[in-house]
Amino acid sequence: MVRRDPLFAVMATLFGATLGGLLAWRAFGAKRKRPPSIQRERPLPDDRTLLPEEESASEESENIRAAPPACLLSPEQLLAVAPVMVSSQEEWNRLWPAMQDDLAAVPVLGLDCEWVSVLERPQAVSLLQLASCSGRCMLVRLPAFRQTQLPPDLVEVLRDPCILKVGVGCLDDSKRLTCDYGLSLTCTVDLRLLAVEHKIMPAGNGLGLKSLAADMLNISLDKSLELRCSDWEAEQLTTEQMSYAARDAQVSVALFYHLLGLGSKADPAPADRLSHAELAARCQGLVDVPFGGRGERSGRVRGRLKELSSLSPESGDQQIPDPRKNKRTKPLGVGYSPRKSPLYDNCFLHAPDGQPLCTCDKRKAKWYLDKGIGVLHSEDPFVVRLLFEPSGRPDSQEDYYLTSKDNLCVVCGREDSYIRKNIVPHEYRRHFPSEMKDHNSHDVLLLCTTCHAASNVHDAFLKQKLAAEFAAPQGCEDGARVSEDPGRRRARSAARALLAAGDRLPTRRRGELAALIGSFLDADTEREPDEDQLQEVANLETRILNESYVPHGLKVVRAYAQKGWPGLMELERRWRQHFLTAMRPKHLPQFWCVHHNHLKIVRKCEELPIQLT
Repeated sequence: MVRRDPLFAVMATLFGATLGGLLAWRAFGAKRKRPPSIQRERPLPDDRTLLPEEESASEESENIRAAPPACLLSPEQLLAVAPVMVSSQEEWNRLWPAMQDDLAAVPVLGLDCEWVSVLERPQAVSLLQLASCSGRCMLVRLPAFRQTQLPPDLVEVLRDPCILKVGVGCLDDSKRLTCDYGLSLTCTVDLRLLAVEHKIMPAGNGLGLKSLAADMLNISLDKSLELRCSDWEAEQLTTEQMSYAARDAQVSVALFYHLLGLGSKADPAPADRLSHAELAARCQGLVDVPFGGRGERSGRVRGRLKELSSLSPESGDQQIPDPRKNKRTKPLGVGYSPRKSPLYDNCFLHAPDGQPLCTCDKRKAKWYLDKGIGVLHSEDPFVVRLLFEPSGRPDSQEDYYLTSKDNLCVVCGREDSYIRKNIVPHEYRRHFPSEMKDHNSHDVLLLCTTCHAASNVHDAFLKQKLAAEFAAPQGCEDGARVSEDPGRRRARSAARALLAAGDRLPTRRRGELAALIGSFLDADTEREPDEDQLQEVANLETRILNESYVPHGLKVVRAYAQKGWPGLMELERRWRQHFLTAMRPKHLPQFWCVHHNHLKIVRKCEELPIQLT
């Protein structure tokens, strides 16, 4: 039997407790500091070992994938979100960031437009509805921005090729937005094309938004005539109007999800994981395609419609519009003839001592060679060295005319279809002094046909402002070079009727026509004019020249010329700045600026008199 000392037992107990605590704390700390890669087993390819930075990046991506996906909102949840009205730049700045976050998550925008019709003629678009994946809907009152510039973010998002704009007839809405406000709308998807592509035949009549929503989402949309044709330009829209407008855009987003099968059992991929490229791939061949237009893709749509009709036992009762009988207006820019050859050949002319003078096209460069006043210095790039001293040399090597230029649209960068754009319209430039018209290729840029059409709409707005500022009307009676004389026209018509019909006219009618001709000739109204007089009156010229007529462009240029050379430069600068503000080009040539050549004009022409042409 071993006898234990009580003091020793107490000390041993305390020591054991302390040691156990230290070991437990060490184990806890080791667990806390253990790298994430050890907490979870993860197979490595082959026998490769992860480096520390790769291990961290791999764990971060795994954590992102493991994050629970955002719940895809149901159509009812989308429609439950109340719309917001936007009537000023301040309201837009306050509401846009939240919408921008939605588009960063899911690049899909439901779109629709409303307008007022007067005497069955549609007016400018009154309301633009934009809805995102969260159901958030902005109702933009476009007429409120007529006196100011449209929000730049709105202009950018509508022409952003990485954001899908979905709706029924959204490509037609884009034409109206361009014609009314100069807005370019790209990357559109018509929901009717998606429905036909996926062989979905609604049970209702046609492929309208109401039929699609009722058959696919079991949602009833109020399309009553009183609401559709209500006053969309009223100072205060009613709750019913706002709800009607918002539901069209919100339902478009819900239908887009449904038609692509997003969130369904067949395609469980959550919408928040789909990039623009993946969404666009699901809509391949249907982006920016008109419903029922011409071409190979639309022919495929017609084939689908015919196939679906043959599969339906009640296809004879379906009132599906025949795309071949569609008489919609031409797509934006179709009326323009794009260039068939590049504008810039980027050939160079050098002085005899080798100093670069300018760039030019190849035909002009070869002209110097054919005339024997230049020699070929190199083929690539094509450089011609002149054999004579040029009349002028560039002031510096940082000159606009010395830079190579790309053959693409300076606004959107499109390379396959472009046309020349006169930044200062020809109706003004033609009246400039010759000193300002020489070497004006700076103000000739390339725009694709769509951007060119949109730019012309913006130009029309500035022309209206100039017409109001300087009392220089366009296209009205006061500003017409020639006008019709109604008295001469009535007399000519009467004479031609008497010569053509003769005795076959009733006696009373012959007397009325004879009196009219006699009144015009200041002759006896009771006596019928002879054949020579009838021939003379029948050959009358009814158009009369307006002696006081001054063309709109000349009148504006004269007004600016009253301020001297600075005034004309101000007009030129105003048009250049207008192009930058309205179109916001992203691919301008190097050294292009609103003050181009003005210092040279001041230096050379300040003392010269202005001679307008």
